Order: sequence, then C-alpha cells, then structure tokens
Amino acid sequence: MSSARTNRIVVVGASGSGKSTLARSLETRCGHARLELDALHHGPGWTRRPAETVRWEVRAFLEREGRWVIDGNWFGLRDLVWPRADTMVWLDPSRARLLAQVVTRTVRRTLTREELWNGNREPWSNLYSLDPERSIIAWSMTSLAGYRAELAERMSRGEPGNARWVRLTSRREVEGFVARLERDRGAEG
Repeated sequence: MSSARTNRIVVVGASGSGKSTLARSLETRCGHARLELDALHHGPGWTRRPAETVRWEVRAFLEREGRWVIDGNWFGLRDLVWPRADTMVWLDPSRARLLAQVVTRTVRRTLTREELWNGNREPWSNLYSLDPERSIIAWSMTSLAGYRAELAERMSRGEPGNARWVRLTSRREVEGFVARLERDRGAEG
C-alpha cells in the first residue's frame, strides 16, 4: 500500500464498528488531521445542528487540511466528502463482534458518564431500550444489514471513482492497516 494514496481517508461502518477508534489511531500514529462527523451533527441535548452549518464546517476542514481522516456515516455529506477521499475504509466486523463492541462501549460510556460531544452523554435508555431511536445498541443491530448492503453496493460500483476501498473485518486487520500506514509515513520522513 502506497502512503501517497492514503492521505485522505473516510472511515465508514455500522455504529460501534470502531470508526472513531481507527480515526484516532490514524491521527496519533500517522499524523492525519481528524474530523468526527458525529461531533458536528450533535448539538447540546442531542439536538441536530443545522445541516448548512455542518456542511460549512466540513468544507472548511477539507480546504484547510491536506492529510485527513473523517469518520462517520452521515450520507448527507457524502457528496462533499467522498469525492475528495483517496481511500475508503469500511469497518465490517462480524455481527457478534459488533454487538460485543457496541455493548462494551455503551456500558462504559453510560456508567462513567463520559461526555461525548457538546455536553452529551449516553442516555440510560441505551442499556435497556429495544427501540433503535432510543438505544445505540438497538440502532447498531437493526441498521447493520442496511449499512452492509449500501456499502457493498458502493464498493462494487467503485464509488467514489478516485478512491480505493479497504474492507477490514477484524481487529487484526485494522491494526495491520494502521501499522502499514505508520511504516509508510516513517519511510517518507
């Protein structure tokens, strides 16, 4: 893998698949500027921020940064972000692995009252509700098939045309991907 083709990375996948974790690794280990789309979308009290404000912030980031990683599935921003990417990383763990990851993350965030974005914290309903609108765990499990179908379709069609797709299905593959980029960056510098 040539690092010249991994300067602008979009990380997609189901909720809890590890998108933000991978993006943080690329930021700290490989020097990519990082933009987390969830942080832009969720205002205080879990209110949705105005779409035009979010688009403006994403545009400003893309114009300012040369090497970046953007994590998130906000398909409403796809027209702005995807054409500028040179690498699309799809995190696609097994259903069992995804469930374990999203439950572990949700329990930790809920019990520690970890602040996510703009003062928001995981609601307790995430731990018991079966309603996907009230529980990230339920959302992750019910949206998985849709994400897989959508992303597989985009990957098979080669969208966006200027980017290559990398599908990672295990933690070992994710670590190998980051290690290769880190090695390539070291060889450059």
